[in-house]
Amino acid sequence: MNVDVSVLGLGQMGSAIAERLISAGHEVSVWNRSKGKADGLVAKGAFELDAPHEAWARSDVCITMVADSHALADIALAPDGGLAHAASGKGRTLIDMSTVSAEVSREVAAAAAAGGVRYLRAPVSGNPGVVRAGNLTIIASGEDADFTSVESLLRDIGPHVFYAGEGDAARIIKLALNLMVAGTAELLAECIALAEAHDVQRDKLLEIVGASAVASPFVKYKIGPLLADDYTSTFSSRLMRKDVDLALESAAAGGVPLPVTGVVQQLLQACISTGLGELDFMALLIRLQREAGQTSA
Repeated sequence: MNVDVSVLGLGQMGSAIAERLISAGHEVSVWNRSKGKADGLVAKGAFELDAPHEAWARSDVCITMVADSHALADIALAPDGGLAHAASGKGRTLIDMSTVSAEVSREVAAAAAAGGVRYLRAPVSGNPGVVRAGNLTIIASGEDADFTSVESLLRDIGPHVFYAGEGDAARIIKLALNLMVAGTAELLAECIALAEAHDVQRDKLLEIVGASAVASPFVKYKIGPLLADDYTSTFSSRLMRKDVDLALESAAAGGVPLPVTGVVQQLLQACISTGLGELDFMALLIRLQREAGQTSA
């Protein structure tokens, strides 16, 4: 069934999500804070909104995919037309697919409940290439009935859709996944740096890693770029540091020590402090190579 849906936030992930929805035959409206990001989507049939609150005039469902908690709060909680409590949004569904703090998410949930807006948390696991290949994983939480009403729409974005329960369960699961991704990235960087220090060729090493017990979809996604020394961002060091910060905040709130994650946070910050913040978070390898005195990208 086709749905009128708006996508707000046209970074790499938001744009890929909008493309999937257009391809699936939905009527898609789009918005981005900076102009120009919507041009390619408009050429494919999307309608460009002038402001976020206009989404409810055209769409039954609004998807937000923004950079951080502040951006979500600006869109959802603004007093002059925030999506969570806009009068025109009553009875409609707001789906946030960003990775944001549970605290801000709870504020959005409270405003949505007061305004009669259905609210679903649906963070994702995957990069833009994964979205376009149709392999995205989506973790959703909120009211069961709200999830059921948009499940088919979510499956048009990515086939691996999981309902995690009520409240912000999906937020915690996403943060737990990302701390594993960040930790794996650092271990992969250390694996390469160690092997190359002893004149092992990277292509041979990664061929074996990819066929070994430590291989994973994430590791396999990174083999091609690592062979090419390509650190074009699919998810930047800066954004990964933000997610690790959120994981550590949630851990502190739950009284759980995350010692390895704390170290990875420091290493990601070192990437940012040395000019690697906008590169892909596998720039952890560049940082390590520099420290070791090895040649790096």
